[in-house]
Amino acid sequence: MKKTIWLFSLIGYVLTAAAQLPATPDKIYGELFHQVQMSKIFPDGKTFVDCTPRRAPKDIMYDYGLRKGPQFDLKKFVEENFDLPHTPQINYITREKDVVAHIKNLWGVLRREPDITPNSSTTGVTIKEGTSLLPLPYPYIVPGGRFREIYYWDSYFTMLGLKESGETAMIENMVKNFAYLIDTYGHIPNGNRTYYLSRSQPPFFALMVELLAEIKGDSIYANFLPALEKEHRYWMEGADKLAPGQFTKRVVKLRDGTVMNRYWDDNAAPRQESYREDIETAEKSKRNKAEMYVHLRAGAESGIDFSSRWFADGKKITSIQTTHYIPVDLNALLYKLEMVIVKGNMVKHQDSIAALFRKKAEKRVLAIDKYCWSKTLNFYTDYNYRTRKQSDIVSPAGMYPFCFFLGKPDYMSLLARRVGEVVREKLLKDGGIQTTANATGEQWDAPNGWAPLNWMVIWGLDRCGQRELARDIADRWMKLNIEVFQRTGKLMEKYNVADTKLEAGGGEYAGQDGFGWTNGVLLKLIGKYGMPKQ
Repeated sequence: MKKTIWLFSLIGYVLTAAAQLPATPDKIYGELFHQVQMSKIFPDGKTFVDCTPRRAPKDIMYDYGLRKGPQFDLKKFVEENFDLPHTPQINYITREKDVVAHIKNLWGVLRREPDITPNSSTTGVTIKEGTSLLPLPYPYIVPGGRFREIYYWDSYFTMLGLKESGETAMIENMVKNFAYLIDTYGHIPNGNRTYYLSRSQPPFFALMVELLAEIKGDSIYANFLPALEKEHRYWMEGADKLAPGQFTKRVVKLRDGTVMNRYWDDNAAPRQESYREDIETAEKSKRNKAEMYVHLRAGAESGIDFSSRWFADGKKITSIQTTHYIPVDLNALLYKLEMVIVKGNMVKHQDSIAALFRKKAEKRVLAIDKYCWSKTLNFYTDYNYRTRKQSDIVSPAGMYPFCFFLGKPDYMSLLARRVGEVVREKLLKDGGIQTTANATGEQWDAPNGWAPLNWMVIWGLDRCGQRELARDIADRWMKLNIEVFQRTGKLMEKYNVADTKLEAGGGEYAGQDGFGWTNGVLLKLIGKYGMPKQ
């Protein structure tokens, strides 16, 4: 009975939310969308949702209704009525032997121009009928390959490299775009596509503002304070109405009254860009499909899609239970957001508001230490609030507190010595840091390593005194990136850090090159440590 009530409540909320957002491809094209995605006429499910209609969608759907039948050529119909997404990167020929020069040239390849004029009114912008792209008022950098739009957490790591390249104007433009998305939609979506609007991604906006402030001064904190506070309200929505033991959207109130956050997606349907995969996974699981879709979508919001980190059995995606976890990385990022809001209010001499957010941040530190520090593992891990147990999976997420926490440097340095040993034992491989120690076939598990997670581990260890280990990881990661570049002419989305001669695997699509966050982290590490010894 309780599960039925939960599902009706969820469906009601989804319908309400959907009515307030631009229509997504599955709503616009209905049966046509379903047939295209399920028949897999394109190898990648993201292809059709990124298509641009050549004429009014209602006319396309009218003709589809007339023509469909046993002899109907679905692929031909789509190709006649839609322009397929263009990927300029495939036309880029690598000529540089120097990886730094290559990356600096790639910024131009990955650059996208504004979709709307920034000095005109950006309120109530009309999205071109039938398309999924959400227009942005300023230039931006995309990751590369199939990722033809801006992505939330990717962009922070890309900005690290843009700063090393002296691309200050682009950093500011991207921060302005994210502030625009917050102002327009109430949050930063996963990416600037309609089908991403029901979720966000790890909240790195505060770190982007801080990065820009390091370049342009503290006035930046005041300039973007309204956006920072609005993002905080998004993540904390509904918290004030919860009783102990209750949860809603992205907020959980534990039995002792502690408020923490989880990943969540406001939709309970298959992801439009991975529609077929989600349906097949849900059917294979033999679980309630709406619940499965919520867990899969929450995994996508985490950016860690997918990993044994979210699996009940630690092995198979069919056991996914993302929304049951209080993730240590998310809560550490929200602590950082609260502290940057403190900074913004101090700059504006709004001391009482600053004190309020400082108190929120201090409570969050205590909560993370209480629920996420594992004395057994000597590491921060996720907390399952349903089972009231800490996860036994060690991942780079456990390093986020070491990057952000203030006020207790000696204590964090002591813990860092312990976690350094865990990192060596569980995560460190020849090519850098692997995502977990579990080899499940998922792309965010062993043997894969990713630029953002390698950077967070390096940053956290270096900041808390484990500089030798941090330098060792940086050298291994840089060496792998450069060796692959010299061998292939490409910088990849992810790498096999266990066997550096093999490509990374797993995931719902082929390996992508470009690649925004790899470029950014590599330039940052070269700037900090110099080129690795070959």
